[in-house]
Amino acid sequence: MMAETGTGLALSGGGFRAALFNLGSLWRLNELGMLSSVKRITSVSGGSITNAVLALHWPELHFSGGIADNFSTVVAQPLMRFCLKGIDISAGLSGLFSPRSGIGGQLEARYRQGLFGAATLQDLPDESRNPAFVFYATSLQTGASVRMSRKYLADYKLGMLDLPALPLARVVAASSGFPPWLSPVYIDTDPCQWRITQGALRSGDPALRRRMVLTDGGVYDNMGLESVWRRYDTVLVSDAGKPFAINPTPSSSWPRQLLRVLDICTEQQRALRKRQLLGELHNGVRKGAYWGIASAIGNYGLADPMSQDSARSRQLAGIRTRLNRFSEEEQGMLVNWGYALADAALRRHLARGSKAGAWPFPQFAL
Repeated sequence: MMAETGTGLALSGGGFRAALFNLGSLWRLNELGMLSSVKRITSVSGGSITNAVLALHWPELHFSGGIADNFSTVVAQPLMRFCLKGIDISAGLSGLFSPRSGIGGQLEARYRQGLFGAATLQDLPDESRNPAFVFYATSLQTGASVRMSRKYLADYKLGMLDLPALPLARVVAASSGFPPWLSPVYIDTDPCQWRITQGALRSGDPALRRRMVLTDGGVYDNMGLESVWRRYDTVLVSDAGKPFAINPTPSSSWPRQLLRVLDICTEQQRALRKRQLLGELHNGVRKGAYWGIASAIGNYGLADPMSQDSARSRQLAGIRTRLNRFSEEEQGMLVNWGYALADAALRRHLARGSKAGAWPFPQFAL
């Protein structure tokens, strides 16, 4: 399929650290005048928290010359306030004692109370004049990626539901509900409202559409890359995924072995997608840029990078991927690191000649 002219941006998963790292990436994209021209922003897990805040408040951004002069106030401040409070333990414990709502319902409640209120996907901007905001979850029933946006809810094995009025808090909970502690999240729909699409092999089973059982989008694609990679000729990836750690003495206990196997499976699908993407960028099949939380900023070859690789930057690559409290210092450093790596990748590949940016939080400069 011929790629469409335009830019797609993918925001990876990784808990609150991904939400904050990706916030720094968006900050720099905005200052370079690139955010306003992105056609589609996709996300999984922690990246979906940031993507949903951006989507909900997009109409409030004041763009002048392609740059939103109130990005910090409208997008960054509410997100960073939210990340000062931990939600994973409270949602998990409350869910254990609330069988009716379950853990997924309790996670949704915290997103509703802290960020999104009663907003639904239909409160997001019209995609004909604004970016399309797409959130990924994974179906525990079909094993497929589930895409949720203002325009549609889709599982390629089931078909497509147009204009879903799903609560935004539930969408983000489904995308970020890491298994098994924060999932599943249930989405109920009317099977009769779905339309059958090509390849929908299970479209004849209404039960699968009546109640969808979802878990973290990163189980299927932790970079949230698939729909932008296949669609656009320019692809940007902000990747806060946890680097795979070598373990010379893996545990022999069954639970720890299962967790290790899950890490290996996640790493393999991530590595395959990343390798193919970087190959296409290198060979000129696609334009674009990739930057990851574990990237060496010196490898971008800029004469004036904002920072140097250091023990502190390496420490950020290993910071936890939970949805628990992040201090102001942790937040400032993660936002700054996402900003600095985006600055390096974009000035190296797409914004040549642009001057280096300025730290969003100079008190936490790296």
